[in-house]
Amino acid sequence: MRASHADRERAVDVLKAGFAEGRLAQGEYEQRITRAYQAQTHAELQMLVADLPQGPVPQAQFTPRPVPAAFLPMQMPMPVHTNSSATGALVCGIMTPVTWGLTAIPAVILGHKARAEIRRSGERGDGQALTGLVLGWLGIGGWALFFLVFFVAVASGR
Repeated sequence: MRASHADRERAVDVLKAGFAEGRLAQGEYEQRITRAYQAQTHAELQMLVADLPQGPVPQAQFTPRPVPAAFLPMQMPMPVHTNSSATGALVCGIMTPVTWGLTAIPAVILGHKARAEIRRSGERGDGQALTGLVLGWLGIGGWALFFLVFFVAVASGR
């Protein structure tokens, strides 16, 4: 991981403390300070202060440590949401008789879309999507039957 200016300053502070405590000679201290300001990664900084009592914030800070199960809060399962396209398909399917079949096609489209999304995401609502599909296809079939009867009546009336 790349080191920031703050990481370099922490390493320099540790080197200063090591020099003040007599753990580093003057030449070694100056050499390490120069290398600390040129360091690009946390690993380089860690190597500079590894033999001193304290170093910069280690990389382990960024990875969570395992917590004993006794200290873990009770975890609630994530709620599974109902697919909104399935709800739309159901509403359009129910509205088909009221709207003289105008919502039958959107019910079928939304129903097929919802079932594909449900298979991919694992959401709820497959029954709603299927009901919307059935009602939509019944509406389309009703209109097809109406036009068939109408054209047969017109053709036989001539």
